[in-house]
Amino acid sequence: MKTYKNLWDKFISMENLELAAKKAVKSKKNKKDVRKFLRDKTELLKKLQQDLINGKFNTSPYRIRTIFEPKKRDIYILPLYPDHVVHHALINILGPIWQSTFINDSYACIPGRGLHSASKRVMQFVRRYKYVLQCDIKKFYPSVNHKIMFKIIKKKVKDDRLLAVLQNIIFSCGNGRNLPIGNLTSQWMGNVYMNEADHFIKEQLHCRAYIRYCDDFLIFSDDKAWLHKCKKDIEEFLMNNLNLIFSKSSVFPVSRGVSFLGYRHFRKFILLRKHSAKKIFRCLFFIVLNRDLSERSVCRLAAWHGWIKWSCSYNLKKCMRKMLAPVNPLMDDFIYERFVMLDPE
Repeated sequence: MKTYKNLWDKFISMENLELAAKKAVKSKKNKKDVRKFLRDKTELLKKLQQDLINGKFNTSPYRIRTIFEPKKRDIYILPLYPDHVVHHALINILGPIWQSTFINDSYACIPGRGLHSASKRVMQFVRRYKYVLQCDIKKFYPSVNHKIMFKIIKKKVKDDRLLAVLQNIIFSCGNGRNLPIGNLTSQWMGNVYMNEADHFIKEQLHCRAYIRYCDDFLIFSDDKAWLHKCKKDIEEFLMNNLNLIFSKSSVFPVSRGVSFLGYRHFRKFILLRKHSAKKIFRCLFFIVLNRDLSERSVCRLAAWHGWIKWSCSYNLKKCMRKMLAPVNPLMDDFIYERFVMLDPE
């Protein structure tokens, strides 16, 4: 296995910190703390560079916000400076190294991949195989073991000073467990953690039709009994090596439709999941009823349109238009024409 030792100078270079700052403030320049940071950016980055050199960097206290969509989760919030800048600086250096170890069919939080690429890949497997094993890890991010996480990282990274910064971030939250949702580093470290399972599944179990998005994964085969055996082997590996357990796992025929990434995948078409469709309808009803033309609503409509257009949604849009049009006819131009959201194709 190739290891990397001399990463520190690249990490603390002013060029890397400048690039990290640019990424950290992207699309956030109207925020008060961002404007304050940008006024004194050069001096602050020089100070951060010296703090890193002198070993004085420590993760700031987290501010925790609880959200309830799509399920109850705690979001951990850190300040832009110094934390977000340091996280981006780390990923600038470590991201390409870690990505080179990831399998091709891991899609979450990886540049050049994503939800729709994963959905297309699922469709290829749905059309080719009869059965699927679908698994989900129970409370993945809160369950990540800090010692195991750090041990995995040390396999590849051998720079002691960089490891000290990573250790500070990894052990900054929870009592021996938890990758805080909200950190850029957590997205990448989650992939590094599950990459151990990816290689076990691909290389030890010889699963060719395997795809993972974050902590959800699918294995396809024409042999139902073999999938049940894989399920047992993976369950043992996760418990013994990563201290993780399934929240759910099942083997079923693909003809039932494979619910993954907010879509239901069938051999001939893709539909939105019922839960996703109901959520969109509830929000649309509120927007139409209140004639909400806020920037937030505009962004949500654009996002929904981008989501829906990847599915076979003719009947869904037709039904939504029929139900929403009488609620507030004044919204017709805004909803139906400007965003082409509910127009039958």
